[in-house]
Amino acid sequence: MKDFIWNNDDNQESNMTEAIEMDLLLDGLYRVSGFDFRQYMRSSIHRRVHNRMQIEQIPTITAVLEKVMHDPSFMTKLLNDLSINVTEMYRNPEFFRAFREKVVPELRELPEIRIWHAGCATGEEVYSVAILMEEEGLSHKTKFYATDMNEPVLNKARSGILPLSKMKTYTKNYMAAGGKEAFSEYYTTDGHFAYLNTSLLRQISFAQHNLVTDQSFNEFHVIFCRNVLIYFTAALQNQVHELFYDSLSPNGFLGLGDKESIQFADCAEKYADFAEQVKIYRKK
Repeated sequence: MKDFIWNNDDNQESNMTEAIEMDLLLDGLYRVSGFDFRQYMRSSIHRRVHNRMQIEQIPTITAVLEKVMHDPSFMTKLLNDLSINVTEMYRNPEFFRAFREKVVPELRELPEIRIWHAGCATGEEVYSVAILMEEEGLSHKTKFYATDMNEPVLNKARSGILPLSKMKTYTKNYMAAGGKEAFSEYYTTDGHFAYLNTSLLRQISFAQHNLVTDQSFNEFHVIFCRNVLIYFTAALQNQVHELFYDSLSPNGFLGLGDKESIQFADCAEKYADFAEQVKIYRKK
């Protein structure tokens, strides 16, 4: 019985030590790079850091911090590990169908339309909406702003090049989202990759922006931030929601991911549930 209690105490001490190491790592990473992951969900950070430790055969988180301080190439790898880059075209098709059927009619009378894709990753979501707005005859007056904290990921998004192996899934999603044309009309292929039409890419301004540390940079009629906030603590989610509220025009629309909600944000009462079943809200 004593051995069991002793081992349990050892585990608690080990967990406490690792928690302190993680605090020091994230603080050091912020001070060296300017990227602030201190309010990201620790479960996700823990998994990504330990995956990098396994790849590099690094024994402790303290040793990870040492490499961050002295090896810029390693720091870049770790920053890429910690940023969220998972996305696909027309992910959750019902969201895009609701946007087409309910939000687009509200946007038609505007002289210009500004749409911000926050945390755009490799760009699949902003490509999706650019196609949708073209099909609705609104591309001529729509400007897309796609931002992410990760510059290498943004460079990939700027290229408009997608693995051809994913196009079957994307085509299925496009049709389920209410697509009106043959999806293949929007890209060319060399048998390995799909190359999006340059007419789509010209509408999109890609820029580096950090939701944790940066401020609003324009007023938007629509903001998309889907499946990003789930990686943030409640306090950081609230901070980002304030940023979005300040960045939306009166009666502007906010689209969130299917596992996200505005319900617990301080500004929740300042929004109306416009299409709540797919997490589209309207600023009052």
